[in-house]
Amino acid sequence: MSQQTMTEEQRKSVALEYLKRLDRGEPFFDLFAEDAQLYFPKWGLANGKEEIEHAFSDIAGILKAIRHDYAYFNYIINGDQVVVEGTSSGMTADGIEWRAGVTHAGRWCDVFEIRDFKIQRLFIYLDPDYAGADVARYPWLRHRE
Repeated sequence: MSQQTMTEEQRKSVALEYLKRLDRGEPFFDLFAEDAQLYFPKWGLANGKEEIEHAFSDIAGILKAIRHDYAYFNYIINGDQVVVEGTSSGMTADGIEWRAGVTHAGRWCDVFEIRDFKIQRLFIYLDPDYAGADVARYPWLRHRE
């Protein structure tokens, strides 16, 4: 099995294409390798495209809309790894809006491994409590209510 050589810009463009399709509500699973891995907080680890599709189906159930702020992304690229740190805004399925810098949600970091023009691994780090419903357990958030 041979691997295709990729530049840093090509890896970055695959990661950016995933995020843009996600925002537009367009299919993006073709960007993943068949045996890719996905991690999403409170969902766990998904192995392979079928489980990844299931995970995103579950996650989509809590969101009505999402929009990433592309102009403010920070990228770190090292070999196959592309780390993207950024901000987002959107609306939950219940109609609650969030925006980075306004609510506690909206700051995130994605760690990609991209080879052969496919996402091999995507670990997403964020607070999945977009609606801010889980404040009672955190004293520093209770003071802001």
